[in-house]
Amino acid sequence: MRVHRVVLGLIAGLIVGSVIGASHSAGALRAASWLAPVGQLWVNAIRMTIVPLVVSLLFVSIASRETGEGLGTLTGVTVATFFGLLAFAAVVALLLGPPLIGDMKLAGDVAASLRSTATAGASGTVALVTQLPGFGAWLTGLVPANVIKAAADGAMLPLIVFTLLMALASRHIEPALRQALIDFFAAIAAAMTRVVEWIIAAAPIGIFALVVSAAARVGVALAGAMAYYILAISAALVLFAFLMYPLASMIGRIPLGWFVRAAVPAQAVALSSSSSLASLPALIEGARALGLPPQVTGFVLPLSVSTFKVATPITWLMGTLFLAKLYGVTLGITSLVTIAITAVALSLTIPGVPQGAQLLLAPLLVTYGIPPEGVALLIAVDTIPDLVGTMTNVTGDLVVAVITARLGVAEVPPQAALSADA
Repeated sequence: MRVHRVVLGLIAGLIVGSVIGASHSAGALRAASWLAPVGQLWVNAIRMTIVPLVVSLLFVSIASRETGEGLGTLTGVTVATFFGLLAFAAVVALLLGPPLIGDMKLAGDVAASLRSTATAGASGTVALVTQLPGFGAWLTGLVPANVIKAAADGAMLPLIVFTLLMALASRHIEPALRQALIDFFAAIAAAMTRVVEWIIAAAPIGIFALVVSAAARVGVALAGAMAYYILAISAALVLFAFLMYPLASMIGRIPLGWFVRAAVPAQAVALSSSSSLASLPALIEGARALGLPPQVTGFVLPLSVSTFKVATPITWLMGTLFLAKLYGVTLGITSLVTIAITAVALSLTIPGVPQGAQLLLAPLLVTYGIPPEGVALLIAVDTIPDLVGTMTNVTGDLVVAVITARLGVAEVPPQAALSADA
């Protein structure tokens, strides 16, 4: 993927969409809405490849290893990197959140209006919260009763568990049968990679269409009283994404410029689609361009996009601080640290439903005297924070891949192959 084409599509979409949103022209807004199906068609095309690509890459990565040696190390380093970056995100949130939200000016009439809006949406939010699976349901759901249904529902973590078990089992059957399975899934991976290349070639068009329609809608939303909160949390998320760059460069021993260019395509997909899974093909392409080994592209990246949400500590803490200010609740440093630690501990169990992170936050708010219906307000203005948070998550996925390739793989990753015009 040529990075400059993707960036141009993203920037052009932001400019055109922002102009349309600021114009308040019904005709222009209608025209922008016509582009949404084009962008959604492109995202659907990417999503179409996710399940066969993840299953085939993961199976080949595990089954083709001569022994199980190194798999436990790779998994351990991956999980340790997850929690290391989550802890880093929690520290950044504790440093940035209080001053950013503390400087927000919230007049009495505006606060009353926002509380009224939150109350109006409370019934729907409460209904969604009651439908969230508990830890037991989440745990039992890791083993799918029907793997076909899990694939159809896009439940990636149970699908990864099934594929991992099947790949491990293949190591204990006749070598000829095992090789036949490896060849079969390798062929699927190769075919899907070619399909992804075709889809990615249309990325500038798809991203432009998505961003124009989204920016046109958001342009109106930003005029409200929530603009400061939206900008504050977005700025914190972007800053944290930038702070992860030096970690990838120093620990992974990859030139910073190469990492930036490898990350941009996946970030652009994330910003336009709000989906980490949709960014997986671009992430795999970026990882391969950096010369990361197959164990990383086939195992670490699918696991990361399915479970790792590094933005969670920032979104939870800043969302809680905003609601505390709105409802006049004072949170001490002990409370903030507890929220940050909880975000780190629960981030890997966030349910795969829309606004799952915010819904999971609702029960925690009650502990600190914050009305849980305030979550409805966070959900209502989540368009931009969700896009930026997804971009941050995807950046974290590639950082995990780079660090794990350096620390968790026996052989040193080969020289990066990313060219100047990649």
